[in-house]
Order: sequence, then structure tokens, then C-alpha cells
Amino acid sequence: MKTTVSHCPIEGAMRVLSGRWPTLLLYYLKEGTKRFSDLRRDNPTVSHRILSLELRKLEAAGIVCRTAYGGYPLRVEYTLTPFGQELVPLIDAIGAWWRRAHSRAAANESSRRKAARSCNLPLDRRQALDDARVGVLNKPRVARPSR
Repeated sequence: MKTTVSHCPIEGAMRVLSGRWPTLLLYYLKEGTKRFSDLRRDNPTVSHRILSLELRKLEAAGIVCRTAYGGYPLRVEYTLTPFGQELVPLIDAIGAWWRRAHSRAAANESSRRKAARSCNLPLDRRQALDDARVGVLNKPRVARPSR
């Protein structure tokens, strides 16, 4: 594992939990024990290789427990360890925060569109006025020299 830049405990946690898949895997594993194929079904866009690597990383950190059963085909199950169970309230809090922020952003966008419709301007002109109001400047076009 890479050396830490600071002595902040968040840095170590983010090294394990950062990325697209670890927190999603924790979200699905909070429901209980899952087989590899179940996790693959829950996350259809993740490749077999990346899913394996992410699960190994979580296992090495002590967050996930891997249990392999003999036989053919080999059956592997993953479950959260007690240490991993401590992360469930954090994952739930992040989800709740996103739902609140997303609904707030959707309400703001809806009210912005409603106000724009009421002033009878084409949408692109209204967007330009909105951008000018918040200080967004469009770069002037540079004329190309004629040949």
C-alpha cells in the first residue's frame, strides 16, 4: 500500500473506500451474505477482474469476510465483518444526504425552468441571461484569418 501523505485518519479510510465500487459493494453487502455472482448481478457494469480486486482490497482491510466452499463449481460467499458493519450507518447517511441534495437540486432546477418559461424568451437566450447574472462570461470568438 502507498505511504500516507498526512497523519489524518481520513486518508487511510479513503484509500480503502475511495473509488466507484467499494462503497457500492458495502451497500449491497449490508443486506447480508452474498455470493460473487450476486454481487456481479447487483453491479452489472463492473468487470469480473475489478470486482475480484475490490473484494480482495476490502478483505485485506478487514471489512469483508470471504468464505470459499469446496466442490464444483467453487462457491464463494462474502459478508461484512463486525468492523465492516460499523460502516453501514455511514453508507446509509451518505445515501440519505444524496437523496436530500438531489431532491433540492431538482426543485431548484424546476423553479429556474418555470421562471425562464414565464419571460417568453428562447431557452438558449434565457440561459445566457442566467449565466450573465451569476457572472459566467462566454469567451469571445476569435476570428480566423481568411485565406
